[in-house]
Amino acid sequence: MAYKIFTLSPGSTSTKLAVFEGENRLFKANVQHDLEKLKTFHRVSEQLPYRVETILEELKANNVEIKDMDAFAAYSGGLESTTTGVFPVNDKILEDCSSGRLMEHPAILGAQIIDAFAKQTGKPAFLVNPPDADEFEDISRISGIKGIHRESHIHVLNQKEVAIRAAQQLGKKYEECNFIVCHVGGGLSIAAHKQGKIVDGNDVLNGDGPMAPNRSGYVPLLPVIKMCYSGKYTQAEMMAKVSKTGGLLGLLGTDSVRTIKERIENGEQWADLVYRAFAYNLAKYIGSYSCVLEGKVDAIVMTGGVSNDETFIENVKKYAGWIGPYIILAGDFEMEALANGTIRALNGEEELLEYTGKPIWDGFDFEPEEETK
Repeated sequence: MAYKIFTLSPGSTSTKLAVFEGENRLFKANVQHDLEKLKTFHRVSEQLPYRVETILEELKANNVEIKDMDAFAAYSGGLESTTTGVFPVNDKILEDCSSGRLMEHPAILGAQIIDAFAKQTGKPAFLVNPPDADEFEDISRISGIKGIHRESHIHVLNQKEVAIRAAQQLGKKYEECNFIVCHVGGGLSIAAHKQGKIVDGNDVLNGDGPMAPNRSGYVPLLPVIKMCYSGKYTQAEMMAKVSKTGGLLGLLGTDSVRTIKERIENGEQWADLVYRAFAYNLAKYIGSYSCVLEGKVDAIVMTGGVSNDETFIENVKKYAGWIGPYIILAGDFEMEALANGTIRALNGEEELLEYTGKPIWDGFDFEPEEETK
């Protein structure tokens, strides 16, 4: 049976929508929400009726009826750490998302929006590989500062989808493969996939990993501490350097690859050096994650918008091409991932999981409480 699946992913000022019938995408849109209207809401969850209204208006204009859907699926954050998989939207998911206690970001609206549609139509609603999913091995969580643990914050949804597709290209199951997956978009996540689990990855929210188009990635820590206490910057400004205005944007004033390449073609040496360093940084991390996989790497999978650039890919391969074959799946497949996960669940190919609100990892029970001198 070719199920008809409605998918969505809320962003800061827009909501991505798509409708699939089986593997075929029938409709897609990116609904723009009025910025001034959004500013009138004190909390993100207060946007829910407005977002639902504008989404329904877009669907009506394109002759799409939610009553025709077999199921709904969303990208939705704001949950406690959980395993990967497919989760029916339940009361605990709605409680955690609507409260905003873990995150005040439009991503918390995903579950709430599809729950509204599910209740209106009597059809099921699911979350697929939510961004709070965590499959890290214990050894990967340790950092060199007591009380600071490495956490799983990566592009789980797209990472899993392209890994599954890469395995299919190799004629294998995802659970049989070891991959290093690099999602290179506005943010950048790199992760080690070991026989069906993401056992290690860079924490994109907390400044870990290679530089990204608009995030700093790892930088030497002592100079950053000095900047923090210099009196020149506020806490918000320093956090922005890490999460919003760092990387290519901070170094070159733009995170547009097209613009950067034009500047390189016009002979700008600084733009050329920074863009090559961007690939060099990523290649170093590919090398480190090959160690996580003990050298057993079936493929390096490149995804995200920047992976469309052949020059960038070749620069990465210059340093890390020896580690394994490269599979290029440029762009993002988040809507497809939501639909495919839902279809697997409806077909009984993937077991449905229950979100309980209990973190899958919340520190080590055996970790000493006193700081080691």
